[in-house]
Amino acid sequence: MTTTLMWEARAAEGRGAELLDWVRGQKLDPVPVRRETFTAAADRVLVITWWDTDGPIAELPEPPAGLLHRPVHRWRFQRVPE
Repeated sequence: MTTTLMWEARAAEGRGAELLDWVRGQKLDPVPVRRETFTAAADRVLVITWWDTDGPIAELPEPPAGLLHRPVHRWRFQRVPE
């Protein structure tokens, strides 16, 4: 079974680069099969990780409060067979 986690945060005004640096510095243990990081308008940062395990899945923690415009959004998806 493949589980995909989506983690999305909006940085406080003018702090998008800091939030992106913070996200890039976060190591996950265990390591996901795949991890991609994206940016979008309004200083948003999105991280998508893929996991092929029934075991533990590591999630990104909450960033320091001063970096955020609003709380982090998180979604967990299960892959549907074709």
